[in-house]
Amino acid sequence: MYQGIKISGFGGQGVISAGYLLAQAGMMEGKEVSFFPAYGAEMRGGTANCSVVVASEEVSTPIVSTPDTAIVLNEPSLAKFEPTVKPGGLLIINSSLINSKATRTDIKVLYVPCNEIANELGNTKVMNMVALGAFAAATGAMSIDAIARALPKVYKKLKPEVIELNVKALKRGAEVKLN
Repeated sequence: MYQGIKISGFGGQGVISAGYLLAQAGMMEGKEVSFFPAYGAEMRGGTANCSVVVASEEVSTPIVSTPDTAIVLNEPSLAKFEPTVKPGGLLIINSSLINSKATRTDIKVLYVPCNEIANELGNTKVMNMVALGAFAAATGAMSIDAIARALPKVYKKLKPEVIELNVKALKRGAEVKLN
């Protein structure tokens, strides 16, 4: 099993922390992982992306240039990363902020209203968890439970009720199905 993941969006959308969380969850499941963050010129509001590899065998490089899955949280990320997804791969689009539709027909596309679901849950900051829940359910690369168990390791200062909210966001994201 090998899953190369690219997560991309604006700084402040939780792109880097989502990638780090996936890496931690993968390690907790006994998988080989790598995590490689990349930032644009500005942190908050600039572009951010990260590469995450979750595999059953040793990971040879942390760079994911042709991802099995790309999670794009804003319009510029769709334009940049849709062309890089492997044929047969998965593109997860935050349909709350991205009005464009995917143009490729050789990949699976999952439109997830991340911001809308996060708003329904009462906190827009969990929109990245909605995307990760959708990813986990659509790929089976790791379980929602592993991601939930990794939350307190990654977000050490979060109160239990905020961890619980993040878990709800993961579960809601997992309910979104391929179109």
